[in-house]
Amino acid sequence: MRNTIIAFLLLLSVSMFGQMYNPVKWSTAVEKISDKEYILKAQAVIQSGWHLYGQYIEEGGPSPTAFTFKNQSKKFELIGKTSEDKGHETVDKIFDMKIKYFQDKAVFTQKIKFTSADISNIAAEVDFMVCDDSNCLPPSTEELTFKIPSEKKLASTEETPIIKEDSVITEEKTVAEKQEKKSKEITDAPKKTESRGLLTIFILAFLSGFAALLTPCVFPMIPMTVSFFTKQSKSKAAGIRNAMIYGFSIVIIYVLLGSIVTAVFGADSLNALSTNVWFNLIFFILLVVFACSFLGAFEIVLPSSFANKIDSQADRGGLIGIFFMALALAIVSFSCTGPIVGTLLVEAASKGGIAPIVGMLGFSIAIALPFSLFAAFPGWLNALPKSGGWLNTVKVVLGFLELALAFKFLSNADLVLQLHWLEREVFLAVWIAVFGMLAFYLFGKITLPHDSPLNHISVGRLVFGLIVLSFTIYLIPGLWGAPLKLISGFPPPMQYSESPNGLGVSGNSELKITGSLPEGAEHGPQNIITFHDYDKGMEYAKKVGKPVLLDFTGYACVNCRKMEELVWSDPKVLGVLNNDVVLISLYVDDKKELLKSEQYVSETTGKKIKTIGNKWSDLQIKTYKANAQPFYVIVDHKSANLVEPSAYNPNIEEYYSWLQSGVGKFKR
Repeated sequence: MRNTIIAFLLLLSVSMFGQMYNPVKWSTAVEKISDKEYILKAQAVIQSGWHLYGQYIEEGGPSPTAFTFKNQSKKFELIGKTSEDKGHETVDKIFDMKIKYFQDKAVFTQKIKFTSADISNIAAEVDFMVCDDSNCLPPSTEELTFKIPSEKKLASTEETPIIKEDSVITEEKTVAEKQEKKSKEITDAPKKTESRGLLTIFILAFLSGFAALLTPCVFPMIPMTVSFFTKQSKSKAAGIRNAMIYGFSIVIIYVLLGSIVTAVFGADSLNALSTNVWFNLIFFILLVVFACSFLGAFEIVLPSSFANKIDSQADRGGLIGIFFMALALAIVSFSCTGPIVGTLLVEAASKGGIAPIVGMLGFSIAIALPFSLFAAFPGWLNALPKSGGWLNTVKVVLGFLELALAFKFLSNADLVLQLHWLEREVFLAVWIAVFGMLAFYLFGKITLPHDSPLNHISVGRLVFGLIVLSFTIYLIPGLWGAPLKLISGFPPPMQYSESPNGLGVSGNSELKITGSLPEGAEHGPQNIITFHDYDKGMEYAKKVGKPVLLDFTGYACVNCRKMEELVWSDPKVLGVLNNDVVLISLYVDDKKELLKSEQYVSETTGKKIKTIGNKWSDLQIKTYKANAQPFYVIVDHKSANLVEPSAYNPNIEEYYSWLQSGVGKFKR
């Protein structure tokens, strides 16, 4: 039994790393406009979690989608360019450019005009690239066939020349689908990315709910509400039951709010809004207003008449009365919880889907939990700290955090418009100022409205102040080009700054490296000696007696850049890459054509291998049954694996251990 389990786990590990992805399915349709004019439609159905890039992307970015219509006989002519759906636009932090992509589905249309009546179908090719948050697949080519329906099928009249798409839709069997039937190796990509994103939203919302509990509007309500239920109920069990219903009602109210937001805006439009300039500007202003409210400039309250009506309903008793009591709590505490809830919904909007519902679920559970627990164990109420000025301190701290977050949205708008008003240095200067003032506030050097006189600083406040001050000092070197990995993703990318290469470095920022390079090598990421030719790299590895790290990567691979910038830069990892292995980076999207004598047809996919990138992609598929990047393999001089391959893994310690394991198994 034990051996069976071990064998199963080994098989599972192989299947996890040797996975083939095929996240895009293409189909075609033809729509008649007149006797000679037609519209060709190519539809891409994209697997959840993946995205397909648009046709118009600047040079230096990921590979765009491109259509080639084969018209050697000149039987038709193209009218205009191939059009595409609206899609989503975002400023990619790695490529530092605006990039358009599609999720779930994309439709491309091309208008044509026949110059000959003798035509039954039109052949075309589409080159495209897809990525998810963990993988980028090499550029792929699919053959498409647009079948021109006969006049009998069209049954068109001059009054209604346009036919239904369903009557002429043709589901073409692509090369990838044929290969799938032959090899049975292509599997669906896991949906881990979406789950991780929703889990993060839930945890942040849950912690935000606990923060809201410690505000002056909510905290004093805990002992009052619990005492009400325990005293008014006929038995302890009834008090606990009513408090549980009260907590459950709180959850329903906030989840309903998240559901309304999702229903009004739509699951997809929320994600599209996150990259919209006006969306980011509006929420920048909104978060600044929230921050000013928390800092004591004014209070955000709902109309008192509305609160009174809800409160009167709470006297009805029974389940309805308890529900209205929970609704009254939500309304009365709005001045404290409103900004937090609003911020959560804004952040959830950037994720799209059901994120607002998940966020409100986490927030409401944190709010409701104390009421239920203290009702079940009323003796715990004696351990609660007394209300006082510290509650206002919590509000002020939240205000500073809201203010810092607001500039993230302003930065998004600036990046989209490429105004360069809020470059990396300016953004960091703002954050240094905000967190510096927060540190001064915690140390009692400044006071704000509604603050109680501070005769001494508590130990907890002092410790938190030191943490904030340390974080502020940590940010300062970022003004001179420090990477600031702790806040990676928040400030604008290094390229979007006054000094992209660091203070005092201009023009060509390449470091001066002394010593000669081996033949066929160059300085790659982190100035590691890197080979781009498999044979030359293996030859050098044999010469120096080191194992080989095969790095299947791509010029347009976002996560490859993340690994190189965040993981390979670690001193331990960098030491191994510099001293213990020979790095061979094989770019699967290299467009340089192979010599005619070197071109061949792949035994694995059946496709013509024309470019260097095709060659390395075919090598990865054939040898490792995988086609996603980044993909790392440690091999000996006979190309035998020394350890199971590794995919994208931003955990430095795990990646370092993996490297050490492979190097340790190498025998000279």
